[in-house]
Amino acid sequence: MRIGPVSIPTPLILAPMAGVTDIAFRAICRELGAGYTLTEMVSAKALCYQDKKTIPLMELGPEEHPAGVQVFGSDPVCMEEAAAIIREVSRADVIDINMGCPVPKIANNGDGSGLLKDLDKACRVAEAVLRGAGETPVTVKMRLGWDRGSIVCLELAKALEELGVAAVTLHGRTKVQMYGGTANWDYIREMKQTLSIPVIANGDVFSGRDAARILKYTGADGVMIARGCFGNPWIFQQAKAALEGKEIPPLPPLAQRCDTAVRQFELAAQYKSERIACLEARKHYAWYLKGVPHAGYWKGEISKITTLEDVYRVTAGIKRELRDADEER
Repeated sequence: MRIGPVSIPTPLILAPMAGVTDIAFRAICRELGAGYTLTEMVSAKALCYQDKKTIPLMELGPEEHPAGVQVFGSDPVCMEEAAAIIREVSRADVIDINMGCPVPKIANNGDGSGLLKDLDKACRVAEAVLRGAGETPVTVKMRLGWDRGSIVCLELAKALEELGVAAVTLHGRTKVQMYGGTANWDYIREMKQTLSIPVIANGDVFSGRDAARILKYTGADGVMIARGCFGNPWIFQQAKAALEGKEIPPLPPLAQRCDTAVRQFELAAQYKSERIACLEARKHYAWYLKGVPHAGYWKGEISKITTLEDVYRVTAGIKRELRDADEER
């Protein structure tokens, strides 16, 4: 797949997710098969006001290419300036516009999926980002529409293609659905049949088999994996096997999964303060233990993590419990 001049080595893409896809988690997912990664969404207004906390969100890893920076906002002037800042400050290969975030504080402000209520403005925003991006390809991630009575994705995607947007990602839900119900893949398939630019499928991909199934069903050029990777970056490895018709590898043993989690948190601490990295590690580590029998105690301990020493202590405890269980057998 190509996004403009940018070659994407595999169709497996890590979705941009606020509070999840930081530089450390992206590195782990790339190791395990993600061919393209995007940053957490960056506020155009924050960039325009030179907010110091926002610039680090755009930082890419030393080997993180191809990669994109996702920006959200609805003021064309600000979005153009933000795109220029991203182009100059980040080494991103692609700039992605968020037209899909359903979170009320974003959407009700007219940003994210709020743009699906005003297609003229959505197009003006895209034109502005294209100007600010210069030679950097611009893509858009969107939902079906605001609600079932206003499905606008096909109309908007066609208009964006004509403006020069290089690819579109479609999440098969409306804004009102949030993350409930079932993603409608039919619209993704129809969009692929309608557009000549790449279409990336998104929604309800929770396993390697789901990734293969959505690509086969929709004919899309790529699949963007979001919630399915929570605590399971191995989903990319499993999806690769599914696409190649090979046996899907099981999850690694729990001890190895814990080691991967620890490595992620250590890497995060290199880019952030140890305290921030460890506070954010609480939800990630709990995700890594999802589905593990009798993990309640350790999840409680994880909720108290504030230092890497705490991370090491909890991990040692989990491994000790595993060894004891093995000896009892």
